[in-house]
Amino acid sequence: MLRKLRIGFALIFLICITLLFLDFTGSIHAYLGWMAKIQFIPALLALNSIIVIALIVLTWIFGRIYCSVICPLGIFQDVISRFGRFRKKNRFSYSPAIQGLRYTMLAVFTMLLLTGFSAFAGLIEPYSMFGRMVYGLVAPVYEWVNNIMAFAAERMDSYAFYTTDIRMRGFGSLGVAIITCVALSILAWRNGRTYCNTICPVGTVLGFFARFSLFKHRIDPTKCNNCTLCARNCKAACIDSKNYTIDYSRCVTCFDCLGKCKRKAISYTTKRYGMPENAPITKKQSDSADDVKKCADDAKERAADVKQEILTNPTIANSINETTIIMKLPTGKKRENSRREFLTLSALAASTAAIKAQEKKVDGGLAFITDKKRPVRQTPIAPPGAQGIRNFATQCTACQLCISVCPNEVLRPSNSLHNFLQPEVSYESGYCRPECTLCSEVCPAGAILPISTADKSATQIGHAVWIENNCVTLTDGVSCGNCERHCPTGAIEMISSEADNPDSPQIPIINVERCIGCGACENLCPSRPFSAIYVEGHERHRII
Repeated sequence: MLRKLRIGFALIFLICITLLFLDFTGSIHAYLGWMAKIQFIPALLALNSIIVIALIVLTWIFGRIYCSVICPLGIFQDVISRFGRFRKKNRFSYSPAIQGLRYTMLAVFTMLLLTGFSAFAGLIEPYSMFGRMVYGLVAPVYEWVNNIMAFAAERMDSYAFYTTDIRMRGFGSLGVAIITCVALSILAWRNGRTYCNTICPVGTVLGFFARFSLFKHRIDPTKCNNCTLCARNCKAACIDSKNYTIDYSRCVTCFDCLGKCKRKAISYTTKRYGMPENAPITKKQSDSADDVKKCADDAKERAADVKQEILTNPTIANSINETTIIMKLPTGKKRENSRREFLTLSALAASTAAIKAQEKKVDGGLAFITDKKRPVRQTPIAPPGAQGIRNFATQCTACQLCISVCPNEVLRPSNSLHNFLQPEVSYESGYCRPECTLCSEVCPAGAILPISTADKSATQIGHAVWIENNCVTLTDGVSCGNCERHCPTGAIEMISSEADNPDSPQIPIINVERCIGCGACENLCPSRPFSAIYVEGHERHRII
């Protein structure tokens, strides 16, 4: 029962947290955003002492239940490990803890956080690792399926779905996601919770408190016959069945061992058994173990005999072959038609997306529009609510949750070493609308503090800079004024380029005190490939 409850809650957390990273509308966060904010490291960075203390108390009472129910990366490893059972059952075995590696990784992680290198600390932080995998590998597929459903709904005059641009992942972000996913999958497939008990800083911290938990898995030596089934099914490799001991600092309270023990010798309780846990094996227990081994050998021999009988009996063999063939037969034309309809629908959706993408690159079907290039900024731009570059860099673990909900694709992972994979603001695809505060609402680590729309409109994250040599009014001799028309704060005014000639081309002049750095002017500037006006970031945000 305990194992089924644990699996049920774990799947709920895994699905819901995954949806947080897939939700490009930002609507799910209003209901499930708390699941991201109760993750251990984000709560610690956000100085949310109530959550941190609650998780420690939870561990002190029940053990490392956080690692098997709340942590999405831990649940992901359990899923991969479960698939490994098809390769070989009862494949685990007890191994001593590698204490030196565990505490070394914790020390390195702590040092990176204290010195302000949170982006590199996030490379081994479980919640951020899971977020990068979902955003880099699952989100593009999710967006593609959403566009197919939107295409199908449109044909049925329904607007339950709407298409979204499939965002291109950078090589750095995509590469880290692939390496993380492959490495964790191999470790979980072969050895279960190796990452959690050797590298994960959260597992090491909670493992310290789990040593003193009230409820523990305890072995009753009077019932145990030393069959080692519990140890061979422990993905944390923490059960030493020969000495009746369990390393509670590594036990993730998955309850898998409870169902495997046929003699009910292992239980999850506060009770302490009379015999010491390191009692030597008695002769009676040793004989029982020999009997179990003998029974297992007899069962293997009987299975081999049955297999040989099946192979040598043509009637049984032919019956099995006919059954196999029947199972492989298709269910009929209906199945083929459904498959054909799905492939046709997918092809139409892909073609429509390609055509629309091509339309965005041409001006009225006459001339190609060159994609914009990112300007070289002396100071990067931190999103509103971050308070400044330094605060943002020290708090953000690059989980990329804010990137996934940004509706205008303003936030994207950085490839710079000093803020690797942390979100940075760029205006090639859109601009930061004053009425949007989604990134501040979803950030669980306090890197982007909650901000109202009124405060955002008064927060200066940067200022616009005009580049004379790129402006089309001077280079092409045309009238423009896009930057003035779309500036939400009225910080740009068009004046004559020649003071004594009112008929001269109009050029923009910027009121730096009123500019908030939203990037509307940079994004909507028609100059290509570099805008004639761009935003330079501020080290510290200002209130205007």
